[in-house]
Amino acid sequence: MRSARNEFVDYVVELMAGWAAVSARRMFGGYGLYREGLMFALIVEDELFFKTDANNLAQFERAGSRPFVYQSQAQTVQLSYWSAPVASLDSPADMGEWCRTAYGAALRAHATNASTKANKGKRK
Repeated sequence: MRSARNEFVDYVVELMAGWAAVSARRMFGGYGLYREGLMFALIVEDELFFKTDANNLAQFERAGSRPFVYQSQAQTVQLSYWSAPVASLDSPADMGEWCRTAYGAALRAHATNASTKANKGKRK
């Protein structure tokens, strides 16, 4: 039985299938997109955002993307996710390229977090 998701999420996951097996999980009113258990993109209000870092941010800026921003009770918060370039939503090849760069950012963030946790454990 298919899970109850919206059509846009299903479309994006199918478009990404040529790149890798991607799963979508509900979270905070949107969806996290995962490859091998690692979140590299999110969908909020039928808009796709990719993970960014210092290594790939300029690509997103050049493509005219914008950051994902939300309002908490206390402040405006900007996450390290930027909107998908429009062309990526029409082309499996373009989508694959943006997925690769976002997944790379997610891998680097994961490695940094794992290293930080390991170093904290050594200091105890």
